Formats: sequence, C-alpha cells, structure tokens
Amino acid sequence: MSNSIVMGVDIGGSHITAALVDLDTRKVIQHSWIRKSVDSHEDASRIISSWGEAIKKAFSALEFEITKVGIGMPGPFDYENGICFIKDQDKYESLYGLNIKELLAEALEVNPDKIRLMNDAACFLQGEAFGGAAKGFSKIIGLTLGTGLGSSIYSQNTAVDANFWNLPFKDSIAEDYLSTRWFIKRYRELSGKVVTDVKYLAKLAISDNDALTVFNEFGTNLGAFLNEFIELEKPEAIVLGGNISNAFNLFEKALRSSINTNFQHIPIFQAKLGEEAALIGASSLWYFSSFETVSD
Repeated sequence: MSNSIVMGVDIGGSHITAALVDLDTRKVIQHSWIRKSVDSHEDASRIISSWGEAIKKAFSALEFEITKVGIGMPGPFDYENGICFIKDQDKYESLYGLNIKELLAEALEVNPDKIRLMNDAACFLQGEAFGGAAKGFSKIIGLTLGTGLGSSIYSQNTAVDANFWNLPFKDSIAEDYLSTRWFIKRYRELSGKVVTDVKYLAKLAISDNDALTVFNEFGTNLGAFLNEFIELEKPEAIVLGGNISNAFNLFEKALRSSINTNFQHIPIFQAKLGEEAALIGASSLWYFSSFETVSD
C-alpha cells in the first residue's frame, strides 16, 4: 500500500467512525468509510473489540494490511501515553485508568507505536487546517456550534482543545449563549412558540421575523465572544463548524458587523469537511515533521 495512506478514526460517545485517508491528497478514501454504533456502557473488552472490528473493516475495504492509525478520542485522556481518564460522564466508565493504545494495538495485532491519539474536539480544527476551509493558515481559532460549544486553537501544525465553553460571558457562560439551547430559549421568549432545533428555526427565518431576530442576536453574541478570543490568541483565521454553522448565512452579517474594527481583516470561514474533518485531522498526526514521516 502507499505510505501516504493511513487510518483516521473518530470516537464519540455512541459511535466510532473510521476511514482511510490519503495524506498526499488530504482526502478521505470514500469507499473505506465505516460507521458503527458502540455501547459506551459496556465492559472494556467489548468496547475495545467493537472499535477494533470497525477499524479492521475499514482497512479491509481496500484489502490493506493494518498500518498507521490516528484517533480522535474524547477526554480527559493522556493522549501521548494512551491512558483514559474519562469519569462521571455517563460513557466509557469501564475504560478509566486503562492504556487504550496498548489494548487497541493488541486487538489490531499491531505495535502500539502505530497508534496516535488526539483530543476529539481538536480533531475538527486539525482537519479543517490540514485539508479544509483554513488550509494554508498557521494560527487558527475553531468553534463548533451545536448542542454545546466546542473551541480549539491550531498552531505549529497541531490543534488543541481550548475548553472555552465555560468562560464568563454576559450574565452566565459562553455556552449558554452560543448553543442550541439558547436558540430554543430565545425564540420562545420572543414568540411564545417552541421549536426543537436550529435547523427548523432556520427554515422559519425565511418568513418569521422573530426567528430572524434570534439569528441576528446570535451573530452579535458570537462576535462579542470572538472579540475576546481573538484578542487572547491573535489568529490568522477563524473556522466555524457544528450544526449551527449550517445556518451561517442567517447570522453572518450580524457577526461580521460586531467584530472589532482591528480584527475585521481576519477571515471567518464556514467549515467544509463535515464529519470528514475529524478523520482527516486524526490521520494528519502522521504527516507533520513533529511526528514520524509517513514514509518510515
């Protein structure tokens, strides 16, 4: 097989997604894509076995032998040594304190040094920087806008979780104003009506002034938050991902108008890789010079 092709893996609270990625083209090899449900409340051996089966199946799509693997994994986690410290999150309790890298390597029948891990929240930005909307920039801020607020910083070829969801913002914390629950709450305050998600609210915004107002207010809030984030990190670019970013056209104008004049030159991109971002981001752990080269 080509030394440029490695496995990218995204592990969530209820699933694993895996696919081969060509690091030369920086794209997912589509017919290798595997998504499998995982019961995160199972015992450790069943979880590791389930992950191993999915990864093996993705490799077998092209009849490749199992080689280098990059994995996006939720924390807390010792990513360098491969030890899980997830606790009291109603998921993966049985993995606490275990060396996941060694256990998964055993399931895959490879050496543990063929597996690398990084924070799953950072994988989104890693992928968008490596082969997506922000390719070519060296310092980037990433936000994932959805049921919660994810934040990450990309610098020196590596993204890390910024963990800014609970920063003080207005009369509460950032996530209370920059997540799905704020949209639902604010629309109910303005209209007296209940909606269940932002996707439906975006459809209403075509003819519903209250819905449009909510998106404008969100854009203003997001701009105020980004002003603080930009001041702190001084990025070259910003990437917005997550389900709420799909309605970017509805809050873009308010967002840009609320960005400080000194920061207006910084481009704001809508993420373009979707689920592929995490896979491409995780696989890119094998690309940069700070890691082994893909030809070793």
